[in-house]
Formats: sequence, structure tokens, C-alpha cells
Amino acid sequence: MSLLSHSSLSVSIARLPHGNGLPIPGYATAGAAGMDLYAAVPVDEPVVMAAGERALIPTGIAVALPQGYEAQIRPRSGLALRHGIGMVNSPGTIDSDYRGEILVLLINHGAEAFAVERGARIAQMIVAPVSHVQWQVAESLSPSARGESGFGSTGVNG
Repeated sequence: MSLLSHSSLSVSIARLPHGNGLPIPGYATAGAAGMDLYAAVPVDEPVVMAAGERALIPTGIAVALPQGYEAQIRPRSGLALRHGIGMVNSPGTIDSDYRGEILVLLINHGAEAFAVERGARIAQMIVAPVSHVQWQVAESLSPSARGESGFGSTGVNG
């Protein structure tokens, strides 16, 4: 059995002034798929989210992804489990031609207020290749075992 090696991709990253002092995204372990993103809110001004509230949290970074790649911004499972913190648009997509700051749209699904403090790990980012589709209009589609069965139909017997 051979071990697969990780592919490597060079991506330019800019640290914005309010992101100074924060780590750039990195992998927590050798097998991690996502890189942590950090909250670039002022030290003396944490963002306090009431239950049910949404907040747009800055990361203090911008990236220049190569054409043919995207960055997917995903919620952190630990925040979801412990505090009910998720993302409204999950996963968020950073397109290769976007050069602005990466912002994370969090939502508090928990029962209590939650404070997002400077340097908190708020989300994770995965950089992945994307395909551009060229649609081929057809009069009919090739058959499959599933056919037209929709929502909730897979894995159901009878």
C-alpha cells in the first residue's frame, strides 16, 4: 500500500492592517483538510452575538487564488457543538478573481450570547480545484438506477 502525498499550491496572501499580529491560515495537523481562519476584530471590541443574531467577522487577510481554484469557507465543528455557532452561507465560496478581505458570516444558533474575540478561530478554509462546465443540451438523459427519485429516496428499502 502506498501513501498518497499532499499536493502543494502556492497562493499569495496579503495581511491587512487590522490583521497584523494574527497567524496566517495554517493546518493544525498533517492530515487536516482545512486551515483555521482567525477573527481580526479589535482587542477591546469583541463582537457579541445574541442568540439568533448574525455577524460579519473580518479575518484581516486577502488572497489571490490561481484561476481554476476556489476557497471554501466552512464552519468549525467545535464552535457548533459547544456554542451553536455556524455559518449562514455554508460553505462560503471565495472565487479566484476576488481580491477583497475574506469575511465570515457567522450565526448564533445557541441559547446564549457568544463573544467573538480577536484571534478566535472562527472558520476553516479549504482551497480546491473547480471545473467550468460546458452544458450539452439533450432531449433525454441516460438512465440510472435512481432515476427521478428525489429527496430522501436513497438508501430507502420499499
